[in-house]
Amino acid sequence: MAKAKKSASPKTAPDANLLADLLKWAKAAGADSADALYVHGESISVAQRLGRREKLESSEGRDLGLRVFVGKRQAFVSSTDFASAALKILAQRAVDMARAVPEDPVCGIAPEELLTRAWPDLDLDDRGRPSAKKLLGLVAEAEDAARAVKGVTNSEGAEAGWGRSSVMLAASNGFSGGYSRGGWSLSCAVVGGEGTGMERDYEWTSAVHFDDLMSPARVGRNAGKFAVRRLNPRKAQSARVPVVYDRRVAGGLIGHLSSAINGRAVARGTSFLKDKMGAKIFADGIRILDNPLRKRGLGSRPFDAEGLATKRLAVIDDGVLTTWLLDLAAARQLNLKPTGHASRGVSGPPSPSTSNFYLEKGDLSVDELIGDIKSGLFITDLIGFGINGVTGDYSRGASGFWIEKGKLAWPVSGITVAGNLKDMFLNMTPASDLQFKGATNAPTVRIEGLTVAGS
Repeated sequence: MAKAKKSASPKTAPDANLLADLLKWAKAAGADSADALYVHGESISVAQRLGRREKLESSEGRDLGLRVFVGKRQAFVSSTDFASAALKILAQRAVDMARAVPEDPVCGIAPEELLTRAWPDLDLDDRGRPSAKKLLGLVAEAEDAARAVKGVTNSEGAEAGWGRSSVMLAASNGFSGGYSRGGWSLSCAVVGGEGTGMERDYEWTSAVHFDDLMSPARVGRNAGKFAVRRLNPRKAQSARVPVVYDRRVAGGLIGHLSSAINGRAVARGTSFLKDKMGAKIFADGIRILDNPLRKRGLGSRPFDAEGLATKRLAVIDDGVLTTWLLDLAAARQLNLKPTGHASRGVSGPPSPSTSNFYLEKGDLSVDELIGDIKSGLFITDLIGFGINGVTGDYSRGASGFWIEKGKLAWPVSGITVAGNLKDMFLNMTPASDLQFKGATNAPTVRIEGLTVAGS
């Protein structure tokens, strides 16, 4: 278990007294309570195509946001000017704005008894800062490996990036804390074939620590192989068949779940799962977790944007929906306890969001998952967005491979897959190939009885 640490400011944060002074000035201007968020971000990104550099960008910026409350009214202001005189004016302006807006019965900062005072070290920053030369070396190796794959005829290029974000949150309820998060990414996209027979595909990797990235050569080889295997696609016949989502796209299905259990959507009555708390919405044995405390996780956070503790939650346990994702406002609307899922920027209110959200792996390999399918579809890419969050109706353009007698038989494209997410969730079976590549992840999954529309 990670050792708990007391609150500490990131090394790039301003003097802690600056946030304390800003809160003091807000109170002096007439605020009943307030919180302030500081963000310092820096990034570098590079790209090349066909061996030539196409992009080299670097950026760095600091922002400060203030939220004030006057009774049941709130207002937000932000600034990049950190001079004391400017921040005093900012605080007064925020209070004046709050007095002029309508009341919001669910607004307000956290009561002291809900605040966290210590949190674990999640190893979210490897302390590295790459040179442009290092990043250019990564993209060159990836693109060279992709173009070396037989059948690759063109390249859309390779891109690499690094960034670090340092945040500090302070509030008049006594909360004060900060942390830094780093991140690395590498991607490559290439084209196979000629003329009207060309096909495109890609590979990518991202991680908090450089050492956890997929190797550039593997990124490139995968991109090349994925593009070439899509050559000479056929049209599929319209049918109702089992559909298998490759793990590259299966996370999107879990993302639709996270939107549907967002407390704000539930409170508004705009979620197709609004009345499903405690109901079985997935098959027996299915577990979907949100784990903000995962070490080196791309979505990890030691505390939420309102100073509440974060914790690992099984939002789906043995197929049953156990909780909504709640910030303070959504919890008050629903008369429930907050779950520590608040996130925010410097210029707006908090809202619920996931952290490391994932479907636990199953027991079957991918080959076993598709082995008994006489005729079906294996999806590797999705196009467009046809999701109705109120009804759960689902329709997406897709491409991938047709399954015949338990094997991937030939590539297919220009098809549409349709169903309803309530039925899709209940008929979902996960494979054992879970891989953490982003903040939302799933293994390859099989869904029974979807409608495939082809030629």
